[in-house]
Amino acid sequence: MTDLQIESPAGALDARLVVDRGGFRLDVALRIAPGEVIGLLGPNGAGKTTALRALAGLQPLTAGHITLAGDDLDRPGQRRWTPPEHRPIGVVFQDYLLFPHLTALDNVAFGLRRHGADRRTARGQAAGWLARVGLAEQARSKPRQLSGGQAQRVALARALAVHPMLLLLDEPLAALDARTRLDTRAELHRHLGDHPGATLLVTHDPLDALVLADRLVIIEHGRVVQEGDAATITAQPRTDYVARLVGLNLYRGVADGHTVRLGDDIALTVADSLHGAAFVAFSPAAVALHPHRPDGSPRNTWPATITGMQRHGDNLRVQLAGPIVVAADITPAAAAHLELAPGRTVWAAVKATETRAYPADSDTSAPAEA
Repeated sequence: MTDLQIESPAGALDARLVVDRGGFRLDVALRIAPGEVIGLLGPNGAGKTTALRALAGLQPLTAGHITLAGDDLDRPGQRRWTPPEHRPIGVVFQDYLLFPHLTALDNVAFGLRRHGADRRTARGQAAGWLARVGLAEQARSKPRQLSGGQAQRVALARALAVHPMLLLLDEPLAALDARTRLDTRAELHRHLGDHPGATLLVTHDPLDALVLADRLVIIEHGRVVQEGDAATITAQPRTDYVARLVGLNLYRGVADGHTVRLGDDIALTVADSLHGAAFVAFSPAAVALHPHRPDGSPRNTWPATITGMQRHGDNLRVQLAGPIVVAADITPAAAAHLELAPGRTVWAAVKATETRAYPADSDTSAPAEA
């Protein structure tokens, strides 16, 4: 077996991805340091796949640039464009796209052969990569003989074997069942930690992003709406999509001290004091439901009508309409005691101490209701 010789990439990714496709325009800036994993999230149609295809060379830029380790791979303004096969980039596609007629060993060796390695050297290094991902015994297996988790690891080994300066992962865990996903996520986290290059993880799953990524970039309608570390984003979502992603109710209003007015019909008392445009966020678990207007400590109460109920983990998630749209999590026992059902009117209450208020940028769009 030939020893693996990993060369650390000497640079980072600096890109502004501008792509026009019909009536859709992607305009996203991305910077990823060597060894850093960025999670790219957004709803369907936000532009995640377009961004990944542009980086891979499968979708030329309309404007902007892609610079990797100081080399321009795509810069339309100067008519520079590097074909996909000549980019120092590894890709793991959602469906893995393993060659069905090749063994696991030869799938991994394929990229090495394309980069000029002879058959013996390529297969030797491929065997080393299969051992690294725990699949040495599956070297002679064809893709149809592999489980979903094993196929994912072969695809990852194939991408990493060519020592890419940039690794692109397109929903790498989406095709796996829940148990396999849990185990494979842990394995993937370990391999990404050993990868010296930059990594972009495209995913719909917030848990995948929170576990695997060092930093998150959220895009909507082809634009970055929020980016930062997981703690910042989960504590202070800035759009309805991000709020749903992290499981919070989110509202935008105008603050005056400890009061945030969300509209003509409701104002919330909050623990934080601020002035001007503000967001207010709180967990569905912070919302208490009562058959009548409650007395006592809650400062924030309002009448609401139940519009839907569904199982949510061990609890029930109750959707409420009223002066604001709210999601509330309650136990099945509490729902039975209150005789909750769609169409019933209840009173919702949230303590000021359960809220988080923070400034809203003037150019940040967010719903008045969540």
